[in-house]
Amino acid sequence: MPVVPAEAPDGTYTLVVVSNRLPVDYEEAEDGTVTWRTSPGGLVTALEPLMRTSNGAWVGWPGVADRDFAPFENDGISLVPVRLNEADIEDYYEGFSNDTLWPLYHDVIAPPSYHRETWDAYVTVNRRFAAAAAAVAAPGATVWVHDYQLQLVPRMLREARPDLVIGFFNHIPFPPYGIFAQLPWRKQILHGLLGADVIGFQRLADAGNFSQAVRRLYGYTTRGVVIDVPTGEKGELRRVIAKHFPISIDAVAYEELARRPDIQARARQIREDLGNPKTLMLGVDRLDYTKGIGHRIKAFGELLADGRLSVEDVTLVQVASPSRERVSTYMALRDEIELAVGRLNGDFSTISHTAISYHHHSYPREEMVAMYLAADVMLVTALRDGMNLVAKEYVAVRFDVDGVLVLSEFAGAADELKQAILINPHDIDGTKDAIVRAVEMPKRERTRRMRSLRRKVAENDVAAWSASFLGALTGGAAVPAGIPGDLDLALESIAQAENLLIALDFDGTLAPHVDHPDDARAIAGTREAVQALLDLPGVRVAFVSGRALVSLQQVAQPQSSVLLTGSHGIEVQLDTPEIELNLLSSELEQLDTLARVLEGISGSIAGTTIERKPAGLALHTRLATEQDGQSAERQAREQLGDQLPGLTIRGGKNVLEFSVRSSTKGDALAKLREYTGADRVFYAGDDVTDEDAFAVLRNDDIGLKIGQGATLAGHRVRSPKEVAEVLVRIAAFRAERAR
Repeated sequence: MPVVPAEAPDGTYTLVVVSNRLPVDYEEAEDGTVTWRTSPGGLVTALEPLMRTSNGAWVGWPGVADRDFAPFENDGISLVPVRLNEADIEDYYEGFSNDTLWPLYHDVIAPPSYHRETWDAYVTVNRRFAAAAAAVAAPGATVWVHDYQLQLVPRMLREARPDLVIGFFNHIPFPPYGIFAQLPWRKQILHGLLGADVIGFQRLADAGNFSQAVRRLYGYTTRGVVIDVPTGEKGELRRVIAKHFPISIDAVAYEELARRPDIQARARQIREDLGNPKTLMLGVDRLDYTKGIGHRIKAFGELLADGRLSVEDVTLVQVASPSRERVSTYMALRDEIELAVGRLNGDFSTISHTAISYHHHSYPREEMVAMYLAADVMLVTALRDGMNLVAKEYVAVRFDVDGVLVLSEFAGAADELKQAILINPHDIDGTKDAIVRAVEMPKRERTRRMRSLRRKVAENDVAAWSASFLGALTGGAAVPAGIPGDLDLALESIAQAENLLIALDFDGTLAPHVDHPDDARAIAGTREAVQALLDLPGVRVAFVSGRALVSLQQVAQPQSSVLLTGSHGIEVQLDTPEIELNLLSSELEQLDTLARVLEGISGSIAGTTIERKPAGLALHTRLATEQDGQSAERQAREQLGDQLPGLTIRGGKNVLEFSVRSSTKGDALAKLREYTGADRVFYAGDDVTDEDAFAVLRNDDIGLKIGQGATLAGHRVRSPKEVAEVLVRIAAFRAERAR
């Protein structure tokens, strides 16, 4: 497509995406005419509509070395090229990104190299990307940075443009601390990433590995998905969310391609060209040592040698698209794979049947869809993979509800695609058994498994992924009054649950925040709405609060059948008059020390008060000046950090809470779900402590955030007034169901 100059001037884009490559391929005709073609890919598909409607720009390298390109528009998206020269590509991209970070982050399957020169290039190029993004971003814009090549960009942007909302998504795994700690520049990488407001990972374990590295190397407080990052000014903290957001594909687009008659005809032709084997197995990978191609070939060769499969009945098609061909490790890998393929074909192929049909080049999407349709068994044997979208593409294409997916448990997709045949590719015997099981699987079982897999891929497509990430990231905008339409539809759906748990924070959710905590009361109509829910069969209501239960009972005045948890889950009262809490003698001693320190601080700073809790104390600064409040919190952190280093510390709105026992609202909500046997849960909260509860919600639950701020909740309303209306709506939908 011809280049069109971008219309929007610098500094006016409200959404900026930053990635190593622009989503276009460069083509130059003999007459010098330059055209750009949109690169196929899930990320482009997910963000294209959003960027068109939100005045978005994409910052990245255009794929051509040593060339300067002015910003231009392609397919309605403004593109901002970043120049890379040959030295940058060699040191920043092929060197540090792909010869250091890539093998390190993939569990050191190949040995990483550590060179100061390539690190210096990485810093320089990251600074160039950050400068380009900062230059085009509007005041208060959202900037979404992608992948391991640009891990320093969030911090650089934060320092250059503190007004920006910054997100980062890591498309590859994040390694356990014992591996990550080998990196000489480990603290610099973490520092760079912590410049973001939300850091996304493919798997729950990856997010956990990152948080552990932050704790070990920086000592920052982490609570579930929340990390408290000091700003360096007056003891202030900035809260960063580090959570898994598993990426997906445009499932509808893949199925639409698969339903085209010409592609179905091509699928039949592929099978005919291969001699119409009874079973066609397929592997599709970049030629990379993390993909387990050699393990796959070894397992297949042994099955042929053992006589468990025959070359007359089974053919393996292996597509290995070129990858980083100037890196020595990849050149050696290509030789190794092609040698293995040649040996196996030499040993087992016949005149009319080839054991492995090997292809070292890429194919257009239409051809790949035809291959997926033709294949009876899809082999994904990655030794380590952030997600592996090939597995999801195969499932999306199989509208015939047939085919078997053999999937490595070390691919991120294994967390979602449980109905695949899961394997440990290092276990060659186990992999062989799985392949035979896939080949021999009865039609009924194939259909059952594929139907479940397709449902999962359709529900969690790439649009849902991007919406989930951006929803967590862009919570700072003004929240309109009323109940949004999508929330109303979700309420109608959850009201149909067999057993429904309605769990509610109190302060800021049912009751507006007040200067004196003892004066808090739920707004008018809330009690009646709760009672209406309690009167319905299959519904339980719980209050989940950071307050001590005695305080919660005093201000909330709950009905006797309302379940209660206080002190962030440390106290519970579940259908009994007794409050469950058992503190150890050592914890009681810590409480005494905690009280002595906080009372000394509060007594010397006007406007601060102390709230006693069963397992801790809270320092309230709502009535203090901003400067005095910050001073009080800083003193509390410093003094207690020295005297009681094991305390759990939570920051809230003008409050700093210290607890001698670690528990979160997420723990409380999990306990309530188990106790009530609820199959669906609605949770509403307004504070950062409620993010722990949002984090444990399942896909079919509802999380409701009250007010502004980054959140993991899927829905948002302005104030407690809307919460009361929401409860009334749930009760009405539930009552209608009961009729």
